[in-house]
Amino acid sequence: MSDESGFGLNLAEKFFGLVILLTGILALYYTATNAQILVSYTGLFDFLSIILIVLGLVLVTAKVE
Repeated sequence: MSDESGFGLNLAEKFFGLVILLTGILALYYTATNAQILVSYTGLFDFLSIILIVLGLVLVTAKVE
């Protein structure tokens, strides 16, 4: 087995992290702009969006071993 990870695996992780990060940012934006419609669910969607943003940041900055 090789000690180095392939370029494709590293690129796929960064791309997937970027997709999750952008999804979280868009979800947070639309939650903030439509807060009056969501009323009691705004906090839930904010929390879930922040989880997506953090997960995306971790995947983008993580180093594959």
